[in-house]
Amino acid sequence: MTMTAPASAATREALGPTLIRLVQEGMDIAVVDADLGKSTTAQKFRAEYPERFFELGAAEQNMMSVAAGLSTMGFTVFASTFAVFAEHAYDQLRMSIAQPNLNVKVVVSHGGVSVGEDGASAQSVEDIALFSSLVPFRVLVPADLAETVACLEVAARTPGPFMIRTGRSKVSAIYPDGSHFQLGKASRLREGSDVTIIAIGLMVERALAAASTLASEGIEARVLNMASVRPLDTAALEAAAGETGAIVVAEEHLTHSGLGAMCAQHLVMHRPVPMEFVGVQNRYGESGTSNELLEIMGLTPEGIVAATKRVLTRKG
Repeated sequence: MTMTAPASAATREALGPTLIRLVQEGMDIAVVDADLGKSTTAQKFRAEYPERFFELGAAEQNMMSVAAGLSTMGFTVFASTFAVFAEHAYDQLRMSIAQPNLNVKVVVSHGGVSVGEDGASAQSVEDIALFSSLVPFRVLVPADLAETVACLEVAARTPGPFMIRTGRSKVSAIYPDGSHFQLGKASRLREGSDVTIIAIGLMVERALAAASTLASEGIEARVLNMASVRPLDTAALEAAAGETGAIVVAEEHLTHSGLGAMCAQHLVMHRPVPMEFVGVQNRYGESGTSNELLEIMGLTPEGIVAATKRVLTRKG
């Protein structure tokens, strides 16, 4: 099964079709799911390969343990559920997958507040922090459907544990079909010498819109898609600091523990510059449409523009 990226699509739509194709290409993949296969699109894999699909129900802790066991039998295992439910299994992720460094890829769908009307209990704003704290895990947050396909392929072909965060809301296509993804490398989407905007997930589209607005006001913003959160592209980060002198980080996650915190930690040791952070500010979500919640929390192009102007006043 091949996938042609539409003009806009939810990144969660990549999982099932991509895994089907990888099995057709000869990969020994097994999938475990926690009663959410329709939403995660793992159900499409089940329809093609029922003998490789294991439905664990609403039992995420057990699901992670089963994924660990399957990986010891030689399978490349994909475990899929919503981001907020994967958090229930933190002990199993740590003890059964991370510490033995097993070949399990955890695909967490419906990350962030853009889940919408389901409310705070279903909106994961700390998942990137939790998975990043697991020592061997690689953490990826792709920006569109094509990049998600590429991230899934890299995860499948790279030994060891991964977390890939996907979203419920549709996002515009940024990359063409067949794009490649390089672990540990940022993607420079726009040149600029005045400031750098670093973004992940659905905030990449918003960062590009903000950069266009800034350009109309004479401010040239470099835009980096830092889909590889761990490992982080520290070379691109230091280059951005040195060449533009100011950085804004935009993410659909708590600002004190996500990508922005990781970027700041590195730069404070190697290339300190003024920084601003656009994200979820020390709170949980609430019920509302995706667009309403993104607006309430300032996760908009206008929010990025405002943060950019603030950081430029400190750049001097």
